[in-house]
Amino acid sequence: MNTDNKYKKTSNTLTLMLLIAASITLSACSSQYTVSTNLDKENFQTYFSHTQVNVVKDESELLGKYKLIGMVEGQDCQTKIHHAAPDKIVARTQARRQAFEQHANAIIFTGCALINDNQADKQCIETVVCYGKAYQVEQASSIQ
Repeated sequence: MNTDNKYKKTSNTLTLMLLIAASITLSACSSQYTVSTNLDKENFQTYFSHTQVNVVKDESELLGKYKLIGMVEGQDCQTKIHHAAPDKIVARTQARRQAFEQHANAIIFTGCALINDNQADKQCIETVVCYGKAYQVEQASSIQ
């Protein structure tokens, strides 16, 4: 038997085996499965809501008409000594989410405070609280 024929026969057999394996794999995936998870659909809709609220330095950066919606705050708590220290970014993100819930699209942070040994909240060793003013800014319409 010729070496080329042996190679072609081996190659054809290998290709056929790969096709059969791929077919079996794909057919196994086509079964009807139901998946139950602890994921919350509502959480997906609000997870990135804070990105809809722009952080601005002061009122001079608010372009167009705007109105003050109200004050918002966010916090991050360190519950155990071996946990990470409270994070200002987490607190600011919570404040932005709160602003979004109030239909604001801009926020001006007025400050953040670190509270050590909070006597009012016995669950936190340290807490960072960030305060801000939530604004509804009228978006400029694009002229086409």
